[in-house]
Amino acid sequence: MNGIHVTSEIGKLKKVCLHRPGDELLNLPPDELERLLFDDVPYLEVAQQEHDRFAEILREQGVEVLYLEKLVAEAFAANPGARDEFLDQYLAEAGIHGQKMPAIVREYLNTFTDDLEFVKKTMAGVAKSEIDMPLASSATLDDLVSDHSDKQSDLIIDPMPNLYFTRDPFACVGNGVNLNRMYSVTRNRETLYGKYIFKYHPDYKGTPLWFRRDAPFHTEGGDVLNLTRTDLAVGISQRTQAAAIDLMAQNIFWKTEGCEIEKIFAFDIPASRAFMHLDTVFTQIDVDKFTIHPAIMGTLRVYEMTKGAVEGEVDIKEHTDSLEKILEYATGVDGIKLIPCGGGDPIAAAREQWNDGSNTLCVEPGTICVYQRNNVTNEVLYKEGLNLLVVPSAELSRGRGGPRCMSMPFQREDL
Repeated sequence: MNGIHVTSEIGKLKKVCLHRPGDELLNLPPDELERLLFDDVPYLEVAQQEHDRFAEILREQGVEVLYLEKLVAEAFAANPGARDEFLDQYLAEAGIHGQKMPAIVREYLNTFTDDLEFVKKTMAGVAKSEIDMPLASSATLDDLVSDHSDKQSDLIIDPMPNLYFTRDPFACVGNGVNLNRMYSVTRNRETLYGKYIFKYHPDYKGTPLWFRRDAPFHTEGGDVLNLTRTDLAVGISQRTQAAAIDLMAQNIFWKTEGCEIEKIFAFDIPASRAFMHLDTVFTQIDVDKFTIHPAIMGTLRVYEMTKGAVEGEVDIKEHTDSLEKILEYATGVDGIKLIPCGGGDPIAAAREQWNDGSNTLCVEPGTICVYQRNNVTNEVLYKEGLNLLVVPSAELSRGRGGPRCMSMPFQREDL
């Protein structure tokens, strides 16, 4: 079966999109980590080994693993001119300094004649040391000054080190996709790859877009959870604006055809790094079970959005209740159980939440991928009867994202 089909967080996973960490992690200058949204520099070789094991675990469960970089290369191969179109847009968004430098970088990138290697290189970024810089006689003053600027690194084009978190650039909802405008310039370029997959790839071209990357407001895929075939949860967070959810609701309810979503539940969560996305607060692991960040316990403000009676209207109703009650209402399941990261121990919870203890990927109801290093949380999950697929995580976790963050389901079986 081709195309996108995701109507829950827990239906049996059939196809998933990953990105194997690449040379972008080698282009992470320590003094630019904050700007590139990283806290540390992962050891690439070990990170790749861990990621390969993650993919292998999924295949052992019968999941077809797709790789973002390969999908983009296949889109280029299937459509003459798509690669040049992509490169025009990539260079325009790359933040290159100097008047002649874009043309020089274009010439360099076109030396990568293999489409897959070309895609990987655009992800890795470009350093000055890779380029034959123009002679003074042929350069503009802007080029020369840029070449000797006080910029902290040797980068001409920044890498995309966060790209192995494929959850965020787009989000699959039903048979369509939110192609996001992301929170930071650093990450927004990542959505280009999704654009060309859903525009040109033989299996995915023509996929309906419920949100577009040129929207005026920002949103990210980690804030989107498919609760049921008709109910969607979206976080109002550090990375997703309320105005973006307004626009999403307009598109889903009024401006696009084929979307079955009838209710959007907007969860108002604190705008902080600890609560970066909704899926760092809770993830569904079974029909009636969720892992949660214990700091979110208590009363929540949640807004229920539905299609209005008049064209273009969206009705909004506020709910103020416990997370259990809101999730029971939204999913239609009685007796929802919330399993806290760290098992209620505040020190363990803080430590393991830092390593995404409540960010899990459900492969089928009750079977979930977890990080090995979160042993306290994992022990609690074992005692709750969950089947844990344990992913090695010494280096992958340095990027501050868990198994759900590292995966974008393309197809799940309906519940």
